[in-house]
Amino acid sequence: MRILISGASGLAGTALTKAFRAEGSTVAHLVRPGGAAPDGGIRWDPRNGSVDASAMEGADVVVNLNGASIAGGRWTPARKAILRASRVDATRTLVDALGRLRQKPRVLISASAVGYYGDRGDEILTESSGAGTGFLAELARDWEAEAMRAEGSGIRTVLARFGVILSAEGGALPRMLTPFKLGAGGRLGSGKQWMPWIALEDVIGAIRFVIANADMSGPVNVVAPNAVRNAEFTRTLAHALHRPAIFPAPAFALRLVLGELADELLLAGQRARPEKLLTAGYAFRFDTLDTALKAILAA
Repeated sequence: MRILISGASGLAGTALTKAFRAEGSTVAHLVRPGGAAPDGGIRWDPRNGSVDASAMEGADVVVNLNGASIAGGRWTPARKAILRASRVDATRTLVDALGRLRQKPRVLISASAVGYYGDRGDEILTESSGAGTGFLAELARDWEAEAMRAEGSGIRTVLARFGVILSAEGGALPRMLTPFKLGAGGRLGSGKQWMPWIALEDVIGAIRFVIANADMSGPVNVVAPNAVRNAEFTRTLAHALHRPAIFPAPAFALRLVLGELADELLLAGQRARPEKLLTAGYAFRFDTLDTALKAILAA
C-alpha cells in the first residue's frame, strides 16, 4: 500500500510510519514549509491552502493527524486560532486536494478527539452520542465536518476520536512521570473525572484494523474499553512506579495557571467506550490500565 500521513512528526504519526514501513507499505509525509522533506515527502502549506496534489496521486490510504498541541499553552484568542487553523483549515485543504485527484484513496482516517463529547459526567459515550459544549467540543465538531466532506468524493472516511495516548516515547505520560517519581504526584481536582486512555500499541492496531475493515466509517472511539477516573489513574500509575500519590493538584490552582484549558482538558472527562471497534471484533492488546502501564514502563 501507499500511505500518506499528515502530522507525521507527532507521537502517533511516528509510530504509524514505523509500523507501516515494517510491514512493507510505502509511506509519504505531508511536510509543511521549513520542515525536512525526506524522499517521497509532499510539500503543503495549510496556512494558505496549498498542497502538491499531483504528488498525492496513487495513495491507497491517507491518515490526517495534523494539529498543534492542545496542551501547548493557555488558550488565549491567538492560541485558539492556531489550534483551529491547524485542524479545521488544514483538513479543509487536505480534503479539497483529495477531491481533485484522478485516483481517489480508498480511505481517509482523520484524527479527532473524545473532547467532541464535552464534559458529560458518568454518561457512557459511544460513537452515536451527540456533540457536547465548550471549546474542545466545538473544535472537534468543526474538524470532523471538514473531514467528512471527503465522503462526497467517494472516499470512505473514518473519524478517529482519540483518548489520552499512553507511551513512554511521548505524549502526556512522560510529563506525568517526573512528579510521580519524586513522590509528588496526585489526582487532578476532585479526581472524579473520567480519563479515556489507550496504549500507543493499540492506536497502531486500531488504525490497521480500520484500514482492513471496509465496513467501518464515520466516528470511531479510539480508546481502551475500560476508562478510569483520574483518581484511579493516578493511584495505578503511582503503584506501577512504587511511589505514593498523595499530593493532589487543587482545581483552583490549575485554573489559576492554565485558565480555560484546565477546566476542559484536565478537570473535565469523557466516559468514552470503543463500541464500534469492539462490535467489529478488534482485540485490544491492553484493555486494563495496570497491564498497559506495567508494559509501557517496563519497556
